[in-house]
Parts: sequence; structure tokens; C-alpha cells
Amino acid sequence: MPFESPLALLALLSVIPLILLYLLRPKPLLLSIPSLMFVLKLDQERKKIFTALTKLVKDPLFLVQLLILILLSIAAAGYFYTTEEPLSGEHTVLILDSSASMQAENRFEAARGIAEGFVSKKNSIILASNVPLLALEADGASAAKDVLRDLKAGAGVADLSSAISSGMRLLSREGGQIIVISDFTNWEGDDPVASKNLAESYGIKVNFVKVGNPTDNVGIINGWIEASDGAYGYTCVIKNYRNRNEKVEIETGRKGSVSKSFTLNVPAGETNQFTLAPLSPGVTEIRLVKEDSLPLDNMAYVSIPETAEQEILFVTDDGKLPSKTALSLLPGSEVKVWKALPANLANYSLIVLAQKENPLASESVERLKAFVQTGGAVVFIGSEALLPEKTDVELIKLIPVKPIGLVEVEEGLGIEEVQASRITQDMKNEEISVRKYLNATERTGATTLATLENGVPVLSYWQVGEGTILYLGLNDELGDEPWNNFHNLPEYPVFWIRLIEWIGGVGDISDYNLETGTFTSLSKTEEIRTPTKIVTTDRMLYDEVGTYEIDGKKIAVNLYDDRESDTTVDATALIEEAVKQDEPRLVRAETYTAKKDISNYLIGVVFLLMLLEILIVRGRGEL
Repeated sequence: MPFESPLALLALLSVIPLILLYLLRPKPLLLSIPSLMFVLKLDQERKKIFTALTKLVKDPLFLVQLLILILLSIAAAGYFYTTEEPLSGEHTVLILDSSASMQAENRFEAARGIAEGFVSKKNSIILASNVPLLALEADGASAAKDVLRDLKAGAGVADLSSAISSGMRLLSREGGQIIVISDFTNWEGDDPVASKNLAESYGIKVNFVKVGNPTDNVGIINGWIEASDGAYGYTCVIKNYRNRNEKVEIETGRKGSVSKSFTLNVPAGETNQFTLAPLSPGVTEIRLVKEDSLPLDNMAYVSIPETAEQEILFVTDDGKLPSKTALSLLPGSEVKVWKALPANLANYSLIVLAQKENPLASESVERLKAFVQTGGAVVFIGSEALLPEKTDVELIKLIPVKPIGLVEVEEGLGIEEVQASRITQDMKNEEISVRKYLNATERTGATTLATLENGVPVLSYWQVGEGTILYLGLNDELGDEPWNNFHNLPEYPVFWIRLIEWIGGVGDISDYNLETGTFTSLSKTEEIRTPTKIVTTDRMLYDEVGTYEIDGKKIAVNLYDDRESDTTVDATALIEEAVKQDEPRLVRAETYTAKKDISNYLIGVVFLLMLLEILIVRGRGEL
């Protein structure tokens, strides 16, 4: 009989004291008796011994205690039996391609079924997406099958090479095998065949298993948003992968509703596009009313931030400033021009103060301060109206820089970015020349994004209460002697759009419209509503097509990948050379000898017998 510790069977000797304890009797008295009586007594003693042995065997308490000692001895010896299990005994890393193309015609479901056939005694599971995702590490067959049943394909592009590298790290100590299950139609990163060869050079077996067959598809492969005439427009590109022309019915509107429906002719193997404009704030859906192998790319989402629609107050004594023109181009915003600060500021989200010579009246300063402290935003444009000798002291205190005086330079000064930001990323500082500026110093608590070459701040901001005040030292007044040439550059309107979006907390429109596979780090841990679930994290991989909600913002995520949408690709020839030598190893039911230890079961029976012993003693009235 197989035992882990055969010497522990010596514990069976404990049965002897138990038997002696039950057979122990008081010593007999010595008496003088006739010989005949002795013979009769001897026969009676033999009958008593027989009766005692019979009673001993029939005593249930004795049998229970005897069985307890035997089972404890066998459990201590570690009794086991062996079976042949239809699993590999080595560590197996299962890599499943979870890219968008794996959603075509149940490819991912097929991959899960194939993966179950390769489950071994010890398993790790990696989802190959834009970044490898470890779903299970070094666990048993039962856990692996449970995890496999819950896995779903994403909507990104698989980096198979990185996934294989992750598998190599898991097997670096004990070795094992890697099973890569994919349609192999598209990937990013290094060539997976090269990664396979690298792993095998370290003695790790890598098998490629292909799933899926070529199939037709029509899908949305690209889309972009542009600002035009004060509004946002969206251009959508549709590609027909079939070998015949298609009339594609398209619906657009909000979730669950249709506001526009039309048909677009898309030639075989080619693309066609259409434009939607204007787009109102919120999420607009574009749906292809067509059944094909990959429903994932039949949907597109466009998000226009709700806060993009705002009223801007432009206060100036010069109605021809380029800054006012640039603000009027901001999509979804309405600019109202006043020569003085109005009494009611409740309807405005932003105030731009661009007086050329006449400073803001003293009685308006308190209203402006209250506006900022309750969450409003104010932009001061540097001018002679902000000179200390011209304006109110309380107004000067609101500006994040301290004005000193007016300076003119004949040669001109350039701009230097001192802190990277979205506002300054398209300024083209090398083309800006400043000949007149307001000399100023940064106040304590302010942040400066850009300065002149001599260190004078021209773009600074700080927080006042719940609001933001920004100082722009690049005056844009026209005339024979302009302060600088920034307003003449084509980037000037873009600068204002980025500035207003930033100061209003909106961000760039591209921040609200992402492609699948985008990975971002958040400033803090937040609850995120994805298209299918709610997660709490400080890092987010956008691997689903649909709308995400983060901190009140709605973010549209789309596939937009020509190669992932191309389900007509047949990867058989592509990987044929890489996998042909693996064919003999693609055996799912290799068996291994497994030890089945029953010690835990024996101990469980012992506890039940001890409970029975207590019941017997109690029934006899001895407890």
C-alpha cells in the first residue's frame, strides 16, 4: 500500500493497550477446593473467557475506539492512491487574443473552448490586448476553467509579443509551455513569431493555435471632429470589405432615438464618407443598419462636452480686437461685448477684460471678485489700462502678476514656455516677436506658463475662491505700432479655443473622443461607468466601444482600425511556417500520474467517530 510516511504505521501498536484495557480483570483468590470442583470450575473459566472475548468484540464503544486508532494511524502515514489525469503536469500559460477582430463570428468563444482543452495542473491566463492583462496566475485546473468562462473579448489591438514576454516571465523559474490562441489577423508591437522563437530559445515551448475563418464585413474605420463656423462637425468613414457594392443604411441620433436616416453607396473594397453638422452638446450615435460578421464597428459615438456651450462676456473699449473675433469662432459659445461690466453676471461662465485705455470702474471690482469666488473665470489682457497709476488697487490685487510699467523694445523679444500645458502647445513661440509689453512680476501663489526672453510673465494664472483668473500679457490691439505679431499668426484662434476650453474645465475636444486601446492615468481613484460595468480605479484602459462616464464627463470610445475591421484576412499562410513544427505537440489530453491523498477524509471520519463515542457513553449514563 502506498504511504507518504510508512513509519507512522507504528501508531497501530496503540491498539494493543486498548485491547488489554478491555480484557483486564481483577486477580482471582486462592481457595482450597476438591479436585472434581476444580475441573468443573476450569470449564466455567474457559466459558467466561470466551464470553468476555465475545462481549469485547460486540461492545460498540470498543469498536469505535479501535477504528479511531486505526484511521489516525493510516492518516499519519499519509495514505494515497494514484490516478491518470488527462492534463499536462507542467505550468501552462494560456494567451487569448482579446482584440476587436476576435468578436467576429464567435471567434473568442471558440478560443475559450480551445483553451479549456489545454488546461493543465498549474495554469496562468493572459489576455492579449493593447497591454497584457493577467487574468489568472499559477492556479489549478478548476480555477482556470472558471476564469475562462467569464472572459470576454475587448475592442483594442492585441500586442501578442508583449503577452508572450509576460508568459516567459511567469515560466522563467520552472519552465512550462505557452499556448497562444488568436486569429492572427492583426497585432501591434513586435512580430509574435520572433517572440515565439525567442521563448523557445530559452527552452519554453510555444504553440500557436489559430481560430476563425475569413468572413465579409462593412464597418466604420475612421472619424474626426472639426470646428467650423462656430460649431462642431463630424466626418465618418465607412469601408466595404465585400467583393460587391453595398448600399449602407445609416441612422444617427441620441441613444435609443433616430434623428436622421439616409443611405450611402460604398463600392466593393473601397470607402465612402459623410459629415454631420452641427453637433449639439452630448453624445451622438452613428449606427449602420446592417448585419455582418463584426457588429462592433457598426457603431460610432461622438461626444461634445455639455460645458462647451457657454456665454462669454467680452469687456472692451475697442470693438475691433482679434481676440474678440477668435472667441466668436469658439463652437457652442456666445460672445457678448460690453464697454463696461454689467450689473448681472449670473449668466456668464467667462469674462474677458480687454480694455485698451479705459480701466474698469472701481464700483465694478467687488462684483468681479464675487463672480470669481463663486466659480467664474476671468482673463485679463495686458494693456495700458492695467498700469498701476490708471486702475483701482483692488483690481490690481486680483491679477496673478503685479504690473510695474510699460516697456518698448525695438529689436523685439521672443516667448519661452516655462511649463508645458495644452494652452501653449501650438503657440509656435519662435515666430512670435514682442515689441511692447507690460512689465510685471509673478505674485506668490501664481503659476506662470510662458514668459518673455527676459523672464517677464506673459501667461500666468491662479485660483481665487472657486474660480480662476488668467493674465495674458500679449496685447492684440491693432494699429501702426502693434505690441506684438501673435494675433497675425494662424495659430492665434486655436490658442484662444484651447485657452477657453482649459480655463472652463472643458479640455480639448479630443479628450472626449478616444480610440479603443487608449490607456490613461487619472489624478485620483474614481468610479468609472464603462459601456458594460462600473469600475473603481486610477488607471483606465478603454477597451470597449461606447460611452464612458468619468467625473461627470462623457467620453466616446470608437474602434477606428482598418486592420481590425478587416475580417477577410486569412492568417493560415502567415503563420504556417511558425506552427508546422508544433503540430505533434498540439495534444490536448496528455495524461499525468496524480497522487490523491485521502488523509483529510480519514480525519473527517475520525471526528464523526469521536462524536459517536460521546453519544454511546452518554447513553450508558456514564457521562
